[in-house]
Amino acid sequence: MTTTLRHTRYVISENWVTFGAFALFLGFVLLAIFGDAIAPYNPIASNSANAFRPPSWSHWFGTDQLGRDIFSRVVVATRLDLGIAVLAVALSFLVGSAMGTCAGYFGGWTDRIISRLVDTLMAFPLFVLAMGMVAALGNTIENIIYATAIINLPLYTRVVRSEVLVQRQAGFVDAARLVGNGDWRIMARHLFPNVMPVMMVHVSLNMGWAILNAAGLSFIGLGVQPPTPEWGIMVAEGANYIISGQWWLALFPGAVLMLAVFCFNLLGDGLRDLIDPRMRT
Repeated sequence: MTTTLRHTRYVISENWVTFGAFALFLGFVLLAIFGDAIAPYNPIASNSANAFRPPSWSHWFGTDQLGRDIFSRVVVATRLDLGIAVLAVALSFLVGSAMGTCAGYFGGWTDRIISRLVDTLMAFPLFVLAMGMVAALGNTIENIIYATAIINLPLYTRVVRSEVLVQRQAGFVDAARLVGNGDWRIMARHLFPNVMPVMMVHVSLNMGWAILNAAGLSFIGLGVQPPTPEWGIMVAEGANYIISGQWWLALFPGAVLMLAVFCFNLLGDGLRDLIDPRMRT
């Protein structure tokens, strides 16, 4: 435990970009956990008397067309957007990694079946596929998570498969087999941990893409429905009022959305350095 903490402190303090990415990520996590307590106003309570108020000390991000405080809505929406992204990426990571490990290790018909399934998914434009799934199943939060997870399966399956194909003939795999380890134990205890550092970069980048996917579905009306606070909905609603001068309705939710994606893009290299066993030597 002491070695892990020392290594974590070294990785974060050695690179200021990594430090900033982790600090920003921690800020988003705190907003997701304590957002309801931090928000100064009820995020769904409307007040027509306060409609279209520009940013001020009483309303930091201004108010929308219904008089709702935009800052409160942005803060509360963090939990929903991060929750969708985390659950979708975790689901696609677990299933896709298992499929890729089996395909790369066993080869043969197992590899052919999994590869053809992945090729079929990749034949569709991914966002269009997500739109079709959500439209067919219903635009609930659960279906948004499932759709986002399914369209991300090919990424993890193909990356893990290629890594396992390279490492399954390595000496440490032969040594593990000689001491009596079975195939499933070799995959779980020896191959998969060595693939994890590469996967962490993809997981971090995929988190940003999952947030954009959920926001994009909401923007076109197939995602989370109003009046639930969500970044994509707020950008879509605010876009209608930019021409009339109410720029703050779309600017602040869009800026927070961009900041979240930027954070996860920077986080990938730091996560790889934390998990890669070779970085501990």
